[in-house]
Amino acid sequence: MGAHHEQFAADAEAARWSLARALAAAGALGDPAWRAAFEDVPRHLFVPYFYTSGSRGYERLWGEDPHPVRRGRWLRGVYADAPLATRIRDGELISSSSQPSLMARMLDELDVRDGHTVLEIGAGTGYNAALLAHRLGDRAVTTVDLDPEITESAARHLAAAGYRPAVITGDGARGCPARAPYDRIIATCTLPSVPHAWLAQCRPDGRILAPFATGLISLGVRETAHGRYAEGRFLHTPAYFVHLRGALPPPGRRRPLGGLPRDVFDDDLFHFLLTLTEGSLDPHEALSLWRRERRPRRERYGITVGPEGQWAWLDDPEGPYAWPLAEGVDRDPR
Repeated sequence: MGAHHEQFAADAEAARWSLARALAAAGALGDPAWRAAFEDVPRHLFVPYFYTSGSRGYERLWGEDPHPVRRGRWLRGVYADAPLATRIRDGELISSSSQPSLMARMLDELDVRDGHTVLEIGAGTGYNAALLAHRLGDRAVTTVDLDPEITESAARHLAAAGYRPAVITGDGARGCPARAPYDRIIATCTLPSVPHAWLAQCRPDGRILAPFATGLISLGVRETAHGRYAEGRFLHTPAYFVHLRGALPPPGRRRPLGGLPRDVFDDDLFHFLLTLTEGSLDPHEALSLWRRERRPRRERYGITVGPEGQWAWLDDPEGPYAWPLAEGVDRDPR
């Protein structure tokens, strides 16, 4: 039994370091501190099982499987650069462990510094909170999730790996005012709009990074004479996350798309624009803009959030192309 555990520990360490090397080679780990985090934090402790989908539905792979071949598939899957489905309820994915390369790029974009505090919305398995705690220390990190089953398992995983950030069960749209203010807020779930409570809990000159539509928006927070604002552009990378629990139905999936040319149906950038302009442009108006602007990439778009509302825009927040965003996630901030 001892030899078995020693071999597993060696295999897991080798897989972990191999993943970190691959992420660094792909340019996703430019900061040595984040590379050290990916090398040191054992992802397998946060994903004791996951689901794969096939012709027969979902198959569960887990680390305690008595069959060595299936157990090996589990370990290889844990340290592959791929998202992992970790919770399925009534056939619907409700929680996952994100693709490591995307996590690495998001953490790098967060631009944390020693002494910063971070609020994470969406605890998931706890792996991302562990990476943050490795970089900043336990007391600097707060992670929030609406589902008590998710927070309880995340806290167990974190403790098993030797990390103890604050794990809070609560409505992520409200943030966590008891531990505010924060220098950075990062969400690991897709938003239909940016909660104003996050602006109130983020320090001026802070940053909010969140999945939005099918992209990632990076917002700088500033204080003005008229109130607090957040504004920024999308990153170039696509991003697909589980939606914020309790929010409005995901945008971009409710409009009939009949009559559009066949060649745009599978175009990722066109569907990004459709999702971003839900409720403001009909599909044919979106197509006309998309063609007129020669298939604009994600980084040409941005979002502004302020006391008077929030809107998305192309190229310039004061320019001709701007669309109001439906504020579907705000709750009473008290």
